[in-house]
Amino acid sequence: MDRLSNTVRPYAWGSTTAIPELLGTPPTGEPQAEMWLGAHPGAPSRLDRGHGAGEQALSDVIDADPEAELGAATTRKFGPRLPFLLKLLAAGSPLSLQVHPDLAQAKEGYADEERRGVPIDAPHRNYKDASHKPELICALTPFEGLCGFRAPEDAAELLAGLDVDALKPYVDLLCAHPEEAALREVLTAVLGADPEETAATVTEAAAAADRLGGAYAPYASIARHYPGDPGVIAAMLLNHVQLQPGEALFLGAGVPHAYLDGLGVEIMANSDNVLRCGLTPKHVDVPELLRVVRFEATEPAVLRPEASASGEELYDTPIDEFRLSRFTLAPGAAPRDLTAATPQILLCTAGAPTAGDLGLTPGGAVFVPAGEKTELSGTGTVFRATVVV
Repeated sequence: MDRLSNTVRPYAWGSTTAIPELLGTPPTGEPQAEMWLGAHPGAPSRLDRGHGAGEQALSDVIDADPEAELGAATTRKFGPRLPFLLKLLAAGSPLSLQVHPDLAQAKEGYADEERRGVPIDAPHRNYKDASHKPELICALTPFEGLCGFRAPEDAAELLAGLDVDALKPYVDLLCAHPEEAALREVLTAVLGADPEETAATVTEAAAAADRLGGAYAPYASIARHYPGDPGVIAAMLLNHVQLQPGEALFLGAGVPHAYLDGLGVEIMANSDNVLRCGLTPKHVDVPELLRVVRFEATEPAVLRPEASASGEELYDTPIDEFRLSRFTLAPGAAPRDLTAATPQILLCTAGAPTAGDLGLTPGGAVFVPAGEKTELSGTGTVFRATVVV
């Protein structure tokens, strides 16, 4: 078992206080958006096994002996890499509106861009790898986001309530077509409209949303961060979701989404494939986006943990690359045996529990190689990330 040192990413949308408050460290005044735990090459966790080599990247440790670290079953199913990335995510302002491809789309898109010689670091590159990127966010504080399309009639009612002339054609489309066609035509129109005209429409819609408040307040806030961005209108097509601590949101392929505010534990398949549809200065590839988005009204997949006799609370998803659960350890409770044939990352979010002989504090984490005996004791809250084999 290895204590992990982890990198905090300073993305502009990050909260300046949420992660420092959890870690018990002073804020720097700069955004602290995500703390990465895992073996992603962009910011792998580090560990020191005490052999005089100092800290090593977890990715290098796994590369040196994948089967010893990940186990035979994990290596056989996912290859010689840790298939998930765990994060602490702290949104202080809205993230980009985005969607992730399914596995077949990712493989096809990656192969096509490789064949066309698109540089892997090109700003217009869509597919950095051949993997899908399902994800799950579990709220540690009240957490706000957007997820999946509203029913067209609900979106039409919201847009009509702004009483903005330039939005009326979108309202008519939403009311006049079958669901899939309505959502596709409106999103296509919003993202394909003249930028100057769109900026004027967004400005007028934002002023109306600010004046009306209530259900419109989230969109007024989004517009303050992204003035004139067509993603402000696209956001109004989506469900607004508010999670309470302990609730989670699962985001499968093709589902447009954005996080707006709050602190959570996020887990995802270890991929960089993102198609953006607004609220960003980055490249928006509208034709590819329209190929990937699933144009169907959906209820957000809000999950609550399912408790077992062992005290493990599981956030059940249809994904094998990751499995997220939680242990809430009360004073005097018996130790929990977490020994497994798969690799694990244990992340403390409250209290002072002990993993093996390593004490944890909030934000502290350990990597447990496959098959290593692991016992959790003490008091506090610990999230367990592993895989399904």
